[in-house]
Amino acid sequence: MTKDEVESLTATWRTRWGGAPIAHQFRGRYADRWVRFHSLPQSKRYAETEDEYDIILERHHRVLAALGADDRLYVIAGYFENTLGRGAPAPAHRGAVPWMTVPPNDYSGFVIPMTLYVSVTSPAPSSLDPFLRAVADDEIAYAIIAPLDLRWLYHPYDGGADVIAPTTDDRDGLKARLTDWLSAHPLGL
Repeated sequence: MTKDEVESLTATWRTRWGGAPIAHQFRGRYADRWVRFHSLPQSKRYAETEDEYDIILERHHRVLAALGADDRLYVIAGYFENTLGRGAPAPAHRGAVPWMTVPPNDYSGFVIPMTLYVSVTSPAPSSLDPFLRAVADDEIAYAIIAPLDLRWLYHPYDGGADVIAPTTDDRDGLKARLTDWLSAHPLGL
């Protein structure tokens, strides 16, 4: 990404979402458009077989397709200073450039700044799957996937994904189509 593209992302983020792009805070900030999907049956958190990885990746791609994933998507992930000392961001996030640094605060208990890195990729499995698999294995955190206009946000994590849909109706449509992937927890967690 060029410097101009990074600046455009920042301007669009501020206009559309405001606040820091801290993925796990979205469900509280945008509760009216939030829904969580689990990535394995019976809310199992981690894959143990290649068949389970296939399920995880297929579910991510089905939700992204239902959201209307464009030809190009932002892929964002957070890295802490002590992990950056080992070199570039995790291999599954190749081509990423620094976007912004989030100062330490009490949302996470961390005392070191987190730098969000961003890249642009295709939603094709060959492009996105290494990233999604690393997220599923908890090797990459604070992940966000979004279209270039940021009309929706997709926060994959180890165990599932949170979606901030464009509208409440869009959220309800996703929930109706993918009912089997919803949590049985009364709060949808």
